[in-house]
Order: sequence, then structure tokens, then C-alpha cells
Amino acid sequence: MNAEKKKVTARFWFGAAVVVCVALAFGAGAFAWSRARVEYDARAAVSAADVTPAAPHQVQHLKMPQPLKAIYMTSYVAGNKARRDELISLAEKTEINAVVIDIKDYSGTISFTVDDSLLTSVGASENRIPDIRAFLEELHQKGIYVIGRISVFQDPKLVEYRPDWAVLRESDGAVWLDRKGLSWIDPGAREAWEYTVALAKNAYAIGFDELNFDYVRFPSDGDMNDIAYSWSDGRIKSEVLGEFFSFLVQELKPIGVILSADLFGMTTTNKDDLNIGQVLEVALAHFDFVAPMVYPSHYPTNFLGMQNPAAEPYRVIKYSLDRAWDRASTTPEKIRPWLQDFDLGAIYTAEMVRAEMQAVYDAGFTSWMLWDPSNRYTQDALLTE
Repeated sequence: MNAEKKKVTARFWFGAAVVVCVALAFGAGAFAWSRARVEYDARAAVSAADVTPAAPHQVQHLKMPQPLKAIYMTSYVAGNKARRDELISLAEKTEINAVVIDIKDYSGTISFTVDDSLLTSVGASENRIPDIRAFLEELHQKGIYVIGRISVFQDPKLVEYRPDWAVLRESDGAVWLDRKGLSWIDPGAREAWEYTVALAKNAYAIGFDELNFDYVRFPSDGDMNDIAYSWSDGRIKSEVLGEFFSFLVQELKPIGVILSADLFGMTTTNKDDLNIGQVLEVALAHFDFVAPMVYPSHYPTNFLGMQNPAAEPYRVIKYSLDRAWDRASTTPEKIRPWLQDFDLGAIYTAEMVRAEMQAVYDAGFTSWMLWDPSNRYTQDALLTE
């Protein structure tokens, strides 16, 4: 590490404790909004060799493109043909070669009908994407790789079904709610892990190429002074999550699916667990890909001395991913960040979105995913095919 980097690192860690506290408080509010919410290669062509041979009556899965460049799609947009066609057209015109679609979102709602008995017993399906199989087949035919996003421990539907699995209030034993009024599953409730695995297997069977796990953490906002974990009490949070990650690998890797996980952006710069159980090295040890959400708007005032980190996307992301590279050791290819394409803290122009991508490349990485809660992406920031 050169002298200048050492100075920057020293200044950063001097204020680390303050940064973590501010980041969690500020980031939680921003997440409530944003989650309600590049090598310049042309899109990898999908040839016969890119498709995993499927057995009779089974779907085919696409090989993951390298580098991967994805956009996020809510279940509502995926179920609206006009809106989703806009995004498919964007992918066909630009470097985008993958989409991330909600299988289960922050509300606990499953986006399509399911046939597993455990899943149907919870009654969480709303069938927002009634033609999910045909839609996945259409994306595959167009050479678009499909990642399914599963919100894990933030799940009001599952809490309603099994309140004994929930994060509780210490004061009276009632179900604890976060700042948004949402309930959480205690990550240590091992029986709840089966539900996540059952949903993952169902989704892979109908055609999703990769499964992406979000909200793989303990709660970060709400009344943290009146919170209790009947299943995780007294345990190290990162170890609880590590056991869950191991369970996912044990149950899902044998079927051949690629697994990825979303982490808070500051997991790349903080070596503690941010009080939510997320440690970068733990996730890297289990998942094929780890996606730190390095949205500049989610970093606190005075991060690296910046009054408004959202206005300096290149600096925030380059520094964060430099630290990720250092910590990823022999597996830097596992880092695949989420980038900001929404207005929060600053108006995000095409130049700013492009600066984020350049920061990814300059840090030594090649793949990224764009997040916008409204699913309206900045086309001028994307290279044409």
C-alpha cells in the first residue's frame, strides 16, 4: 500500500466507530426508500455451448455471461408486459446481458404460483407474474441471463404464519417491527431456512439461472433497545449467518445453481459485522458471487472527508472496491457490486452512473448490477451493443 493510501486508510479507521453508527442510522432510512425502489465488452453472445443441456421436460439454464451487466426488475414490472418489454428492449440495444427479478420481496410476497407444499401452506404467493415460465423462456431465447432475488429474513408473511420464528420485543415478547413497520424472521430459526431452500429449488426448476439472496442479515433499524432473538440469543451474529450460508450451499449446490448474496456496502471497509452479522469474508467463503451495495447515497457525511458522498460516486466506489479487492484475496472475481441509478442525495446523470462503472473497472472488477426502484434506467449511461 503506498503512502497516500496509508494516510487515507489511517484517517478512515480513526473515525470508523462513528462512521459505522452513522452509516447504519442513515443507511437504514435510505434503504427504506431505495429498496421500495465495466472492460467495455459487447453483450456475450449465447451460443449452443452457452446453454446447459436439459433433461426432457426440464427447463434450460443459460451460462452466466462474462462480464455480467444486469438491471433490476420488480415483480410488478415483470408482470406488466409493456413495462418489461421496455427493459428487454434496453438490454437488446445496450451492454445489459442479465436481469434480476424479484422472486420474494421485502413484503414476503412470492411473485408467482408455487407447487411445493411448504410454500403453499404459508399462502404468500400473489402471482404477480402469471406467465413466469413463458417470460423466463423469452429472456433465455434473447440470450438474457436471469437472476432471481429472494428477500430472506425480512418476511412479514412468514412471520404471520410462524410468529414463533420471529424477532421479538424484549419488553413483552410481541413481534418486533422495524422502522418501516415490517417484521423479521430470527436468522437463527433453522426451520425457517427450509422455507428459503424450498422456494429457491422451485425457482430454479422453473428457469431462473441464478439465485440471489438479499436481507441476509439481522435488523438494523427500529427500536434496537427493545429487541430479542429467541433463536439466536447469546450467539455471534456472523456465525449464525455463516451456518445459514452453509445450509444454502449444502442444499442448493448439488442441483447446479449459482448462488449470490447482497451485503451492505460498508462490509468492504469495515471488518466488524456492522451489528447485523454481515462480514465480507464469511459471505465470500460460501457464495459464488457477493454483491456489496456500494450506493454512494448510502454512505454517511464525512466518509473519506466528503460532505456529500452521493455527489462523488467515483471516489466512494473506487475506495470501497479497492478495499474489497484487498480482502477478497484469491477470489476477487466473486465481487459483483450493485450500483446506484436512482436520485438520492444527488441527481444521477448518465455521467455519474458511468463514473460508477469506471470505478468498478479501475478497482480491477468487470461485472456490476444497476438498481433503480422504479426500474427506469439511464440509457445514455449504457454502451450500445
